[in-house]
Amino acid sequence: MQRMLLASLAGSLLGITAQPALAQTQTGSGNFNPKISLILDGKYAHYSNDTEAEIPGFLLGPETEPPASGFSIGESELVIESNIDDQFHGWMTIALENEDGETVVAVEEAYVDTLALPYGLAAKFGRFYSDIGYLNRHHPHAWDFVDAPLVYRSLLAGQLGDDGVQLRWLAPTDLFVEIGGEALRGAAYPAGGDNRSGIEAWTAFTHVGGDIGSGGSWRAGLWHYAGTAEDRRSGEDIETGFTGDSRITGIDFVYKWAPNGNPLVHNLVIQAEAMRRSENGTVVHDPDGGAVASRYDGDQVGWYVQGVYQFMRRWRAGLRYDRLGASNDVANPAADTTLALLADDGDAPQRYSAMVDFSNSEFSRLRLQYNRDESRPDGQSDDQIYLQYIFSLGSHPAHQF
Repeated sequence: MQRMLLASLAGSLLGITAQPALAQTQTGSGNFNPKISLILDGKYAHYSNDTEAEIPGFLLGPETEPPASGFSIGESELVIESNIDDQFHGWMTIALENEDGETVVAVEEAYVDTLALPYGLAAKFGRFYSDIGYLNRHHPHAWDFVDAPLVYRSLLAGQLGDDGVQLRWLAPTDLFVEIGGEALRGAAYPAGGDNRSGIEAWTAFTHVGGDIGSGGSWRAGLWHYAGTAEDRRSGEDIETGFTGDSRITGIDFVYKWAPNGNPLVHNLVIQAEAMRRSENGTVVHDPDGGAVASRYDGDQVGWYVQGVYQFMRRWRAGLRYDRLGASNDVANPAADTTLALLADDGDAPQRYSAMVDFSNSEFSRLRLQYNRDESRPDGQSDDQIYLQYIFSLGSHPAHQF
């Protein structure tokens, strides 16, 4: 059944693109030759304690649960991208995921970006992953670890993607300087909820980077996000809603090194990000029709640092450390509810991760990862082991820096 669904989906997409291809051939404006790839992602997970979808001091967003225990199919992606003509480029990513035995199909990204605007300008419009931070714009199959850092999970529900428009400007300097911003629908966490009829969220970001010697390069970023939520639901707890403002400020840094710029045998990547979120508004918990409302002023921070080293051809190893902190004011915490968990600043949640992976080619990767997770509400540590495979079928565009 899933094969039939995938075949039908791919056929429909190819059918959609056939008409522009014919039109281009007739007008002589170019050839339509899209790149199509399918990313397969699967894993095995083992936990020493029952998995927890909650972190004290945080209202988590949707789809933030840890991978299911045992064998599972992760999020596979169907990617189609191509130049449309000499002015525009198109990209579409469709995610296929198994939830409770059923195949769920979702459009992750569907956008058009410009190719030839003057004065160093570039625009993007549609649905896309935001350019805030460093990891956010990378698809999960390009991550160096099985899971997202805790700060991404807790403040951005894993990854910020939304509908809207983006404008970037690249400065005409030897030093890489990029400034940009996005106007968004605000349908995605940490905004979200009802009445998304205008621009309910926006971002601003700047990136600076350059080379160090013959083998090193770096990039640093500073960004801000602001959005409004109206009855935003928290994860699987549909009985708790937040209405108010959410603002996040973040910094990020990445350094890449390879001997003489050749990463084939040896290379090193070090990256770090930090974020601070402030939220104020009202939280309503309504488990049995007797709604409990509370004024809520939240202040949460999180950061991670990681390093990944390719120590021989095809083999890499990496270490990562995550940490969170919260200082929330909840007027009516209501014992044994989500509000009590939100008011529980507790010990600073943290996690240690180590991984090793093998890539037979740029189209395949096998990974073993261990986490010691100390972010559970009960204060107990959880030893987590993951085995993951990632395979790319077809031509896949190169990943960004």
